[in-house]
Amino acid sequence: MAEELRWALIGATTIAREWMINAIRQNGGRIDSVMSSDAARGRAFADEFGIPRSTTSLDEVLQDVDAVYISTTNERHHGECIAAARAGRHVLCEKPLATSYEDAAEMIEACRIAGVVMATNHHLRNAATHRAMREVIASGALGRLLAARVVHAGTLPIQMLGWRLKTAGAGAGALLDLLVHDTDLLRYLTGDEPEEVMTYAQNGGLAIEGIEDAAMSLIRFRSGFLAQVHDSFTTRAQETSCEIHGSDASLIARDNMAQKPAGTVTLRDRNGERALDLDPEDYYVRGTRAFVATIRGEGRPVATGEDGLRSLAVALAARRSAQSGKAERVEGS
Repeated sequence: MAEELRWALIGATTIAREWMINAIRQNGGRIDSVMSSDAARGRAFADEFGIPRSTTSLDEVLQDVDAVYISTTNERHHGECIAAARAGRHVLCEKPLATSYEDAAEMIEACRIAGVVMATNHHLRNAATHRAMREVIASGALGRLLAARVVHAGTLPIQMLGWRLKTAGAGAGALLDLLVHDTDLLRYLTGDEPEEVMTYAQNGGLAIEGIEDAAMSLIRFRSGFLAQVHDSFTTRAQETSCEIHGSDASLIARDNMAQKPAGTVTLRDRNGERALDLDPEDYYVRGTRAFVATIRGEGRPVATGEDGLRSLAVALAARRSAQSGKAERVEGS
């Protein structure tokens, strides 16, 4: 591998535009090519960001690079990741990893066999709010962990009012888009594993009929820890939050579930309340730095492929629960 990491973007997407191009370049990467299924869109994207090459060909975009960032629609991740692995390219993939548990597991196995690094772009692990919460929880200050409440609700920006609301085959809906984040965050904070989920889904009129644009879930973890989660594309004025409650104390984060560094965390115990000191950093720059370091043999990704599989398994169980009307076991738990 060259000293300067050479990247290809698989998908000329909003998240690449707004966050990942900067994150790659801030970490010394060189973006050599971009692939888009729309040739004109790909050319315009490449010109805008000074990327030398654009293509509609997956085989072509995988030539002469070290790593790929995959941010296409969810149903395409499987084939693109496996092709990248077989070409010997390291893979940083957006969440959810795939639209089925089996596809995500095959992606992980392909990267393992190829000996390449695979990471899931679960950006919320990089938030200063969540890093501070994890440290307090690990110290034992909360006592026995008992319950959580997560609100991951708001409205979709105009540039995202597309396939997430109308293309079922691409993994549309609030559960695959949002619950994967919530589940991964709770696993990251607590070190516990979700085993069962009960979900009620809702269509508030933003998504087409048959696709949920909001849902409420109750997740039971291995230790008996319980989490209540509200995911929504439809509540314009709602503030995001994450509360972790233990036998001795509680942590309350506010305005903490976005892409831009923000938010506060309060520790509440028998002595009262105090705000935690935070060290904010661009979430994507931090995550990409860990991915690049792993490629160079230093450390591990912030979220691995296996982490992406675990979060996907919960979202898929939640979908089954919404359809069956009963609690569903999380696959692989």
